[in-house]
Amino acid sequence: MRTARVPLLWRTPSRPREGAKPVRATGTATLRYWAAAREAAGTSEEQTHAATLGAALSGAVAERGADGARLARVLRRCSFLVDGQQVGKRDPETVPLDAGTVVEVLPPFAGG
Repeated sequence: MRTARVPLLWRTPSRPREGAKPVRATGTATLRYWAAAREAAGTSEEQTHAATLGAALSGAVAERGADGARLARVLRRCSFLVDGQQVGKRDPETVPLDAGTVVEVLPPFAGG
């Protein structure tokens, strides 16, 4: 039985994926990190010019170099709101980011 290959999210590939399309730049969107995500990112907010949520998260991880692995671990557990709308189970590579978009990066919270 053959199993499907599932790509790891927010991992900077050593070479481009076969058939990958170049990321088109859009206007500036804002990533807002909360709780453990803020700690792993080292900031509460940053700007991105990525066209999709997946590209924005990959870029955030890549920009941190060796420290990006920590952020990637946290992001895998996070939920995301894009302009107040839950991303849910959608593939982050299919979630578009336009100029002025605000992405809330929400790690699991204890309690409440």
